Amino acid sequence: MSDHYQLAQSLAGAVTSLFMTRNDAPGRQAEGKFMSSDAPVLKLYNTLTRAKEEFRPLDPANVRMYVCGPTVYDYAHIGNARPIIVFDVLFRLLRHLYGADHVTYVRNITDVDDKINARAAERGITIRELTEGTNKIFQEDVKALGCLEPSVQPRATEHIAEMIALIEKMIAAGHAYAADGHVLFDVPSMAEYGRLSRRPLDEMIAGARIDVAPYKRGDMDFVLWKPSKESEPGWDSPWGRGRPGWHLECSAMSWKHLGEVFDIHGGGIDLVFPHHENEIAQTRCAFGHEAMANYWMHNGFLQVEGEKMSKSLGNFVTINELLHTENFGGRKWPGSTIRWAMLSTQYRQPIDWTVERLEESEDELGGLAGLLEGTISRLGVPSQAFAAALADDLNTASAKTEVRRLEKIARTAASDIEKLEARESLAGCLALCGVELTEHFVKSTLGPDEKLFIDSAIEARNAARAAKNWAESDRIRDELAAMGVALKDNKDGTTTWEVKR
Repeated sequence: MSDHYQLAQSLAGAVTSLFMTRNDAPGRQAEGKFMSSDAPVLKLYNTLTRAKEEFRPLDPANVRMYVCGPTVYDYAHIGNARPIIVFDVLFRLLRHLYGADHVTYVRNITDVDDKINARAAERGITIRELTEGTNKIFQEDVKALGCLEPSVQPRATEHIAEMIALIEKMIAAGHAYAADGHVLFDVPSMAEYGRLSRRPLDEMIAGARIDVAPYKRGDMDFVLWKPSKESEPGWDSPWGRGRPGWHLECSAMSWKHLGEVFDIHGGGIDLVFPHHENEIAQTRCAFGHEAMANYWMHNGFLQVEGEKMSKSLGNFVTINELLHTENFGGRKWPGSTIRWAMLSTQYRQPIDWTVERLEESEDELGGLAGLLEGTISRLGVPSQAFAAALADDLNTASAKTEVRRLEKIARTAASDIEKLEARESLAGCLALCGVELTEHFVKSTLGPDEKLFIDSAIEARNAARAAKNWAESDRIRDELAAMGVALKDNKDGTTTWEVKR
């Protein structure tokens, strides 16, 4: 029997093993309990109070969370991926603590915005074509990152009636006024405006780039409704044909799906002011409550290779590029690797997005895949230390330390039972934070002989390429491809390989 045939058989067996274990892979843990006595106490850092607080939901039978989603005019970048992943972990943790049927997670889609109008005109397509196409890619991207689908993903354009109703409530309460086809929020009418961002109104006025308009009563007043030109999207309203301001959209969608007051509102730290500050102003003034949400959570900034991400610096990276192109680090990256890398830093801290960070995460998951192959994760329960780390304001860095501790036990414990228990607990930990290992399984199942054969074939191909024997180089590449091994020639002259799935 030839070496080639044996390799093909090994690869076929590995691929078969992958698909046989897919339904038992980490990430398919049965959803949790309704706050059992041994559940950890959940504590969250509240931007509103600048303190870590014990989480006490308004209704434990229906924990409610809203997170600002994408404006679908362009592909989401890696900075956008951070809140998507962070709040997916929180969603999973809440489901684990309160039960899957007792958590409602709303993440909106902004499909009406001046940036959308401009991009559609630039590309010569309709606004609907742009928003539908961009949202489709976004949904595919976040699924690849291992994110659960939120309970509701409302679109702004489907909530115009709620927006108009909110404006009418604010006008009736004396917090908004109509002028020259616009409706504006009267900022000085709200005594506690600036509480979230801790900015006194006079300082905001002094430091702001004011949009001077004759119809505004005050410099800081912001738009709730504005008139639309014939070429722009618009809806009939008591103030004429127009469209909503950006801040109003989230107030309307959270009200529709979560109520006048709910538990958690999340997003990136860049949204604290003005977006979240203005959301609070709108909702509180419309309904007269002391709060819009009781806990406000914000993830920290992301930079790329030590620099602020920007198109001018050439380091602007989209989620789609990381998944499907070789633009970052000269290769494509599995969604689980991106997710694991993002969780290496506690969510409120800044994170430096580097190739090295991704490579380290890839190596860690590869090692875990080899260790957990065949473990039935649905029976695995995350260790108390791991669950406690996540319950401590999503301390994923500490949670990863617990993963490394369990991995050591699973490899070195004297007792086989102890090893098995550690493996099952590891699988449960990965499931709780949404990390799937299926993308890493196949390569880990190949034995040293198969790997040695592949490496030897690559060396022979490199020698043929150096001698400009392109026919031999292509023959080796095609032969490996027929066995299920894909080669990738990197920019630095090296060649790497992966098993095609």
